[in-house]
Amino acid sequence: MPVQEPVQAVVALDLATAQTYSENVFLFLPNIIGYVRIVLAGLSLHYMNYHPKYCTIAYGISCLLDAVDGPVARARNETSKFGAVLDMVTDRCTTSCLLCYLSSAYPRFALLFQFLITLDFSSHYMHMYSSLVTGSKSHKTVTNDFSRILRFYYHNRHILFIICFANELFFVALYLMKWVSTPIGGSVAAVIPFLAKYTWPEVAAAVCFPICFLKNIINIVQLWKASKTLVGVDLYERELARQEQKKREE
Repeated sequence: MPVQEPVQAVVALDLATAQTYSENVFLFLPNIIGYVRIVLAGLSLHYMNYHPKYCTIAYGISCLLDAVDGPVARARNETSKFGAVLDMVTDRCTTSCLLCYLSSAYPRFALLFQFLITLDFSSHYMHMYSSLVTGSKSHKTVTNDFSRILRFYYHNRHILFIICFANELFFVALYLMKWVSTPIGGSVAAVIPFLAKYTWPEVAAAVCFPICFLKNIINIVQLWKASKTLVGVDLYERELARQEQKKREE
């Protein structure tokens, strides 16, 4: 089977500029969904400091649409490298902006939130880059031989959605804890009395914390595996260079 040669950057730029093909990747429906996510994320940031209801609605819809663009892309045969990167960048930036707000809302934990931002960006960037240099078509293509936990995370879309959703819900709950002070009470407290003194964001945060913790353990594993992969590629390429140098000297 012939190996597909990589497209030169200048050629790719000219193709995107000329748009001589019959389709426009920028206007693929899943990518349009991605643009809507960005607008909603921007609105949530606008309202974040003074209107928690509008902020939460906009942020929540933006995050939920993350589960829509992938199936739409596959159903319409509109998967694209641009769409995959757009999706990942939107996820990272949206979460990071919320964590920046949480750093100011909970100054005692600012260093922890900054660490989570750094871990999230670095692990995903290095994982995607290591996937590209090893010839993988998608950063979500992971085998058990490479990492069982990353295979568990990426292979099943339902598991991926649950972990990502709970991770975001934990941070949103932390945000809402600054705005909601009324205990749950009512019928819920009658059924589960010990919840009567807690607000619903506090309960949501407690429920989602273990999954958020798991998500960041996965990020650490992802960063470590990607680092080892890149080092392995370096060692392989350096050995090839030494062999070629040796042949030229003979």
